[in-house]
Amino acid sequence: MAGRFWDNPAAARARVALCYLWGHWRLPALDNPTRFTELVQWRKLQVSDSRYPALMDKLAAKQMALDALGREWIIPTAWSGMELPSNIPFYCPAIVKARHGCNQNHVVHQVPSAQEWNRLRELGRKWCRQPYGLWLDETAYRSVPRGIVAEPLVGDGEALPVDYKIYVFGGRATHIQTHLDRASNHRWMLHDTNWKQLSPCFDMPPPPRSLQAMLEAAETLAAEHDFLRVDFYEIGGQPLFGEFCLYPGSGLDPFAADWIDLELGQLWQDALRSDRYIEDASPDAPAFAGGLAS
Repeated sequence: MAGRFWDNPAAARARVALCYLWGHWRLPALDNPTRFTELVQWRKLQVSDSRYPALMDKLAAKQMALDALGREWIIPTAWSGMELPSNIPFYCPAIVKARHGCNQNHVVHQVPSAQEWNRLRELGRKWCRQPYGLWLDETAYRSVPRGIVAEPLVGDGEALPVDYKIYVFGGRATHIQTHLDRASNHRWMLHDTNWKQLSPCFDMPPPPRSLQAMLEAAETLAAEHDFLRVDFYEIGGQPLFGEFCLYPGSGLDPFAADWIDLELGQLWQDALRSDRYIEDASPDAPAFAGGLAS
């Protein structure tokens, strides 16, 4: 029964439409999407590209970045496995994440007490009990091996570092979403590649010193995809790969202005139309079902 419910196309379409209505107070144009947030919903409803699960797998994604960019771009893995052991197996400070999910993480600033460690072990078990992304129909997560990953906490060991999320359409980096204070007063703003701030915000963060290197690396990693977001940090001027994202905000987070949603949607549509994307895509990459108007 559960399998039939989650795999039924009509039920999935209804769930996606209702979630979008909840997030944006309007129904999505699923048959001919034009907005970026609508195209994220379209991606959810397509037959999954066989490349997608590896992109969502935190260990496999790190290996892809290592192969393409080199070891200096990679945050080392301190430990990985299906279940945290009885004794802490890594040095602190560290961050513990679900290998197969998003927003499933916990920062360990110092060696925890036995009680704190047992609570974290139980949290890890909870993460691994089921695939991530079912209720939001983010289907690429379903095939990712479940597990736990620990990494040293980069930066000053206290606050989470600034997160630079680069949008790449058809192999071209176009925008950077900059996230500040993710563990406390989380806020973000959008920049173009010249670091012009496109969304109003009291914060005016300077560009990372390695911005150009990040943009080039993002284009290298996303070259064969119509759209992919590639995330980075910068520590002491050195850019570090974070992760890939296929469904930013699950397409439910509104942008600061409507024109941004439409502009990003146009960039995605242009990538889907491009001969370069059609030639480079894998045989089972999803075709655009809505019949893009030329």
